[in-house]
Amino acid sequence: MKRPLGAQISHMLKDRGVDVIFGIPGVHNQEMYRGIEEAGITHVLARHEQGAGFMADGYARATGRPGVAYVITGPGLCNIMTPMGQAYSDSVPMLVISSSLDETAATRGQLHQMKDQEAAARTVCDWSETATSAEAAYALIDRALGEMRRDRARPKHLTVPIALLEATAPKGWVTRADLGPRPVPTEANWVDYAALRLQEAKRPLVIFGGGARDAGFPAPGEARPEAVMQFLRRSGAASFTTYAGRGIVLDDAPLHFGAMLARPGSAEVFAKADLVVAIGTQLSEVDLWRSRAGHDAPTIRVDIDPEVLAVTQDLQIPVRADAQDFVTRVAAALEVSGSDWEVAEVAATRQRWQAEIEAERPGILPVADALRAALPSDTMIYSDMTQFAYAAKEIWPMDRPGHWHHPSGFGTLGYALPAAIGGKIGRGDKPVVAIAGDYGFQYTLQELMVAVELELPLPIILWDNGKLGEIEDSMIRAQIAPNAVIQKNPDFIKLADAYGAASARPTSLVEMQAAVKTALTHAGPTLIHILSDIAL
Repeated sequence: MKRPLGAQISHMLKDRGVDVIFGIPGVHNQEMYRGIEEAGITHVLARHEQGAGFMADGYARATGRPGVAYVITGPGLCNIMTPMGQAYSDSVPMLVISSSLDETAATRGQLHQMKDQEAAARTVCDWSETATSAEAAYALIDRALGEMRRDRARPKHLTVPIALLEATAPKGWVTRADLGPRPVPTEANWVDYAALRLQEAKRPLVIFGGGARDAGFPAPGEARPEAVMQFLRRSGAASFTTYAGRGIVLDDAPLHFGAMLARPGSAEVFAKADLVVAIGTQLSEVDLWRSRAGHDAPTIRVDIDPEVLAVTQDLQIPVRADAQDFVTRVAAALEVSGSDWEVAEVAATRQRWQAEIEAERPGILPVADALRAALPSDTMIYSDMTQFAYAAKEIWPMDRPGHWHHPSGFGTLGYALPAAIGGKIGRGDKPVVAIAGDYGFQYTLQELMVAVELELPLPIILWDNGKLGEIEDSMIRAQIAPNAVIQKNPDFIKLADAYGAASARPTSLVEMQAAVKTALTHAGPTLIHILSDIAL
């Protein structure tokens, strides 16, 4: 079968399991749209390429499948580079396909011209390549999707020249083949080695990161396997999770310190450990907010990314393994052993840290508790860079992993709304909530129209303190007179009405809870505007 290459690409993506594409058509990429309907793919029209990228990100996080976006040459690609950078830092599978000019070296002044868009995209994704033939396009798509399944999930960029998209091309790709599971480690003795070190340790400390989510739930909707809790019980280990790893360990586990790695006092906990096991986490700056965790003990680092395993600090012992495989096999090899960690010690430490959070950001935790009580247990949350989220994600108990998504790493504003739209599209009838601050919400508020257009039941919690509160606090700590941190906001209720969205401005926590419950069943988004001085 011969079709224009743009149409062939859509058919190939459908065959590879892609059901939804996010994007914006233009004269340079319209050939990619020729095959979308014929292939049976749903296209979601964003209002800005940045929104399309965040929607693809949110969809990928909700479903575990790659989020795919189509953008035009030049400015379309530039606009989606921020979401690509966010997906790279958070290990999210995303495939961005853009058109490109056929020639740029000898010609200037062309529409949407960039000097080197392939190189520009490469700065924010795993790789960026230009297909010079139909066969190359097919091979690169399979390479991208295959690597997302086998290796660390990260965004890829494929650019296809306009004339090539328009040209007739043979099918040239093989109907879906099994791309295979992630590789298992070649070392034969790592199970026995890890089990022995854990049995010998008096204060083992285990940290579960976002890369270990599969160890908590092997597939969406399945019951929690006992492997993680068995691993902790048999080893006697205390535990932390990163923000992305919350829910892997039950919050009420007796030796669990929670998602409080960023508390300065967690360095003291690490200093007490005589063995650290880091599973699916780099323990990076955005996990710790300091340069080192604080321990001198050996670290068994379990990851599938060779780059992470190449780190030599902290007496690292690298194990290239899938998190679920590691936890399951080591737990089976362990014999029950005690440790010197004390339940009362862990509980007291957590209480002290929670008091710190309340003192740092007064008034937020009661609102977070009330919001949590109003939501179904399987709600998926997408948050923005806002003080409400910073406080809530440290103390909000999670009974399952992969259900709170935050723009860590790259740390962009404007993430929550479009990402939640993508997540809601991916989850169907299951509940999704967006949490944004009054300033960051305005980065991508135009995507509210997409949620209205698709009639998505989506509560949007808008935390309004009338300023860049986190930056103001940081300036004060640095003894800088706060400058450029107060902004004039629009009337958010009228703004929601202009878009055709529902809205509410509760004056108490009871009213907020009622508004949230109503929003979960409303045929369309609801902007719930919460002033920071809401009655507690």
